[in-house]
Amino acid sequence: MKLNKRFSTVSNWIAKALFSLVAVALLWQGAFLFDTTAVAAPSPVLATSAANHAQNATDEVRDRSKDLIQDTKRKVERTANRNASKVDQADDNGSFVERKAQRDRDRIQQRAEEDAARTERAVDDSTNAVKGLVDKVKDAFGG
Repeated sequence: MKLNKRFSTVSNWIAKALFSLVAVALLWQGAFLFDTTAVAAPSPVLATSAANHAQNATDEVRDRSKDLIQDTKRKVERTANRNASKVDQADDNGSFVERKAQRDRDRIQQRAEEDAARTERAVDDSTNAVKGLVDKVKDAFGG
């Protein structure tokens, strides 16, 4: 239970940290990208270009986050399988301990799947929120 809660907490923290990092990077880049004449007379082309760049960066972060989530899920499942097979090798006659280890393995794999799916939904929700904000900015500049 603690492992799944930690996995979920760590996954959520990683997703939030990555999106925060992208937001800061985009804001930081934007501060140096535009000169004062562009700010005085904003061009729809510049706004559209920056918005498209932001959307591409958001897609890239989403894809990397999902890859990290899937990789973590596979590692948790692999560890659960290894632990169950060690118990199976140690006990030849199908004892209570072996059956419990197999139930635990199945439960860990199920929760890893659920946590990964929940974290991926959170990543998608965050990505969609960022894309919606970028679309609003594009619309504001007429792009």
